[in-house]
Amino acid sequence: MAGVAGPRMGQGAAGGDGDDSLYPIAVLIDELRNEDVQLRLNSIKKLSTIALALGVERTRTELLPFLTDTIYDEDEVLLALAEQLGNFTGLVGGPDFAHCLLPPLESLATVEETVVRDKAVESLRQISQEHTAVALEAHFVPLVKRLASGDWFTSRTSACGLFSVCYPRASNAVKAEIRQHFRSLCSDDTPMVRRAAASKLGEFAKVLELDSVKSEIVPLFTNLASDEQDSVRLLAVEACVNIAQLLSEDDLEALVMPTLGQAAEDKSWRVRYMVADKFSELQKAVGPKITLNDLIPAFQNLLKDCEAEVRAAAAHKVKELCENLPMEGRETIIMNQILPYIKELVSDTNQHVKSALASVIMGLSTILGKGNTIEHLLPLFLAQLKDECPEVRLNIISNLDCVNEVIGIRQLSQSLLPAIVELAEDAKWRVRLAIIEYMPLLAGQLGVEFFDEKLNSLCMAWLVDHVYAIREAATNGLVKLVQKFGKEWAQNTIVPKVLVMANDPNYLHRMTTLFCINALSEACGQEITTKQMLPVVLKMAGDQVANVRFNVAKSLQKIGPILDTDALQEEVKPVLQKLGQDEDVDVKYFAQEAISVVAQRLRKLDFPVKDSEEPSTPGADKNHFLRPRDPERTLGSGERDGRLSGSVASEKTVEAVQFRGTHAAKGPAYQRHVNTRDTLAQLEIAELVHFPQSRD
Repeated sequence: MAGVAGPRMGQGAAGGDGDDSLYPIAVLIDELRNEDVQLRLNSIKKLSTIALALGVERTRTELLPFLTDTIYDEDEVLLALAEQLGNFTGLVGGPDFAHCLLPPLESLATVEETVVRDKAVESLRQISQEHTAVALEAHFVPLVKRLASGDWFTSRTSACGLFSVCYPRASNAVKAEIRQHFRSLCSDDTPMVRRAAASKLGEFAKVLELDSVKSEIVPLFTNLASDEQDSVRLLAVEACVNIAQLLSEDDLEALVMPTLGQAAEDKSWRVRYMVADKFSELQKAVGPKITLNDLIPAFQNLLKDCEAEVRAAAAHKVKELCENLPMEGRETIIMNQILPYIKELVSDTNQHVKSALASVIMGLSTILGKGNTIEHLLPLFLAQLKDECPEVRLNIISNLDCVNEVIGIRQLSQSLLPAIVELAEDAKWRVRLAIIEYMPLLAGQLGVEFFDEKLNSLCMAWLVDHVYAIREAATNGLVKLVQKFGKEWAQNTIVPKVLVMANDPNYLHRMTTLFCINALSEACGQEITTKQMLPVVLKMAGDQVANVRFNVAKSLQKIGPILDTDALQEEVKPVLQKLGQDEDVDVKYFAQEAISVVAQRLRKLDFPVKDSEEPSTPGADKNHFLRPRDPERTLGSGERDGRLSGSVASEKTVEAVQFRGTHAAKGPAYQRHVNTRDTLAQLEIAELVHFPQSRD
């Protein structure tokens, strides 16, 4: 086409009265030859538009030959082309002309890049379904034969994926040829070709006659399962699942199981891993009798394999294996042949193995029943609940509902709750943090009554922990608990206990009250926030510690959108105005920010706001934030509790504060903020901000 269409387009352009319908293909050729990969990629993605403009005749005679001749581009362009051609049947005239799409796809199926070949094979499989039986033998089967006998391994690997789609509709003579080509590829000299053949062996077996499966596929499976390359052997294991589904129990025992047994003991851990990974599917395919005689012993060996990856894969399948055992005698088989190996894995040296087991072991309780669960499984759960790996603990806590259904909440609490409480009071704060993060999940498993009786006091104790990260996590946990148990529960159980902390002698605990109110206000709603929380916040505005007072301002700003206009105008605004005259510059700063937010809120609600109520920047000296502090007032853990979050880190930020005061009424777009979590900003601020002497 490049030699034909090019001159035709040149003549049209020179004559001035040429065929305008040539313009789209000219653009395509132009962009396909452009140095910019993105332009070439875009042109390929527009192929369907170009084909519509050209019509089916010219698409077949000009566009497709051109594409076939110019397959030398970047991989992403070729990938897009292979994908486009799979949907091109309607653009070349329908199924009767689907064979026209085969040449470019055949070329794409031979390129070096794997993803391009795979996409070309996918498109060829799609197009094969649109061929008539006659066209399939006339055009598609010869293509498969050419690919299967190609000089380069790339074409032969692509051919492996095409046998199964053309075999069912071929004549008997052609079927024999197709089987012969597949046998040749299974014994190819190149490992990549044998690997491709092994990956398609099970798929090909499904479309063959039963006699051919026994006489040809099974020997191929045996040879591939003993291949010198472990990457070929592991793919043969995957094919075994499909083959086993086609054979009778006697044939399986005689033809397949010896080879599968060798695979389960293969010298390569990757092959053994594949056996473990496919174990449930193999179990269903071979049936209960062979499972008891052959698969259970193999599974025991996999559970005690020397490689952790194999043990982990086998541990993942424990529950499925037990569920699929025949009901008669299942409990005995599990107790005698599976459970002893599980007990060893609970104390495995590899955390991935323990985590895999913890994700499924709780499910055994429903299979073994209450008595066996209490006697044999609960000790294992307890050991995993105390495991040093957090993922193991999480997997156990996440599945407590399985055990709860079998043994009941009381028995569960007597057995596992002491371990949970012990972890919740661990000396290492990271252990405590892990339990806090699981607590909402645990509460949902156990129910509100049990939680109030056993765990509520524990959650409240975390709010006064000496580590800020624990207090913060406990606060966030309360929000999740309110979302689970509802507003009424929060009003009666949580909120009163939180508000009592407002009178705590430790200012950090008083600040925690404010943080809890910030978090809970939205979850609890306007009524609870206004009637119960707001009076406490307003009272704390007179606290002696500046850190508490400016956090009051921040809290009022946070809960402002939840309050009604009466509360904002009559209660919140006077307190903020008083804080705006505070002797501490930071309190003034946050009070002004809060006043700005409240004013905007009232304005949106059409509540009259006087000009005098607009926020103004305190002080005329722009360096009032940089005045030296009393050296005795040192930084304590309060900096983690939010003091730094609003401090000014530089002279530019100080100017921004004045800017905010001048333009606050214009909305958030004019308000500039400092991300004081930034490490450099914190270092700079550390010299500027004062704190009371009490430490965390």
